[in-house]
Amino acid sequence: MEESSNTLCENIPSLFSSFVDTFVDFSVSGLFLPPKPPISTPQKTIYTSPNRLIAIGDLHGDLDKSKQAFRLAGLIDLNDHWCGGNTTVVQVGDVLDRGNDEIKILYFLEKLKREAHKFGGELITMNGNHEIMNVDGDFRYVTKMGLNEFRVWADWYCVGNVMKSLCNGVLEDVRKDLFDGVPLNFPGVKAEIVDGVRARVAAFRPNGPIAKRFLTTNVTVLVIGDSVFVHGGLLPQHVGYGLERINEEVRDWIGGFKERVSSELVRGRNSLVWLRRFSDELAKNCDCSTLEHVLATIPGAKRMIMGHTIQEKGINGVCGNKAIRIDVGMSRGCTNGLPEVLEINGKSEVRILTSNTLYRNGYNSSTETDVMKGIGFAIPQQGPKQVEVKA
Repeated sequence: MEESSNTLCENIPSLFSSFVDTFVDFSVSGLFLPPKPPISTPQKTIYTSPNRLIAIGDLHGDLDKSKQAFRLAGLIDLNDHWCGGNTTVVQVGDVLDRGNDEIKILYFLEKLKREAHKFGGELITMNGNHEIMNVDGDFRYVTKMGLNEFRVWADWYCVGNVMKSLCNGVLEDVRKDLFDGVPLNFPGVKAEIVDGVRARVAAFRPNGPIAKRFLTTNVTVLVIGDSVFVHGGLLPQHVGYGLERINEEVRDWIGGFKERVSSELVRGRNSLVWLRRFSDELAKNCDCSTLEHVLATIPGAKRMIMGHTIQEKGINGVCGNKAIRIDVGMSRGCTNGLPEVLEINGKSEVRILTSNTLYRNGYNSSTETDVMKGIGFAIPQQGPKQVEVKA
């Protein structure tokens, strides 16, 4: 009996810490996260083809549109819980900026990752240029409401640390001061938003709580079966550098283990997250020869799937459908585009699920979709359907 009592006392700090974390998470996001998987799956760069693969483009801080996209693909039910079975989902980056629900989307995606794992599914999130910008402290595209969301998060985070300090043995691994090293003021920043800017710097700097928790699980380049995923695009020098090496170096930088990561990888017009050579809406302006060379150097690769550049006409393909562009500008902070997602089945057949004009009439859930081979453009007559994409 005495031994059991001692064991309970020894576990109190960890139990209390877990309670505080749950309390803070709910206060910030309104969500109770499912338990973490008992064994965390190591992050990979190359996966075999799943039975069903879904790709979702840039979300940019719009939680409602994010949910619409997941629901359109039959991945979540009306209560926002995972119902996609063993589907593999790739979100190609740019969750951040331009919208007001960035933290809520980060928590929403984390919840779905945990729920999907129970059913043999997987949600893989990627770095876009806006994730990199925020880790760099570049907040040019942040909204005032976005800053306020992080100010509120910082308040709750600090409340959690104060609560943990009341229990001996809890705070050993917690940053003693969230704002340690963060300036009190910034040149040109108005006084009314300084607290939000300071909170955002603290959250996203390398090894910051938000960066460490949510962004270190991202990949920057990904190969699933015969599809290559990247936010902006890949050039031959990137493949030569090493895809696994790129993911490792970016992850280590965000996690605070590496002081800096090469600008050729994540900054500048020719980096993986900024490249637009394959994204121009005019097919004649796309560098198809370079694209073909890149795909030829990645074993088994047939197509590159990317976001970053808004396609006002919807998801489409160029270069013989070897470049598929899936950023439809769905966020209200962008062009308020109609949600569309890309689906690839186990036979490598590609189709687009689109809400089309139905969303304008308040329709926001997926119905049945027709199965067709290849990709092209067509307007569905009823319900979200497959459409083809022509260059």
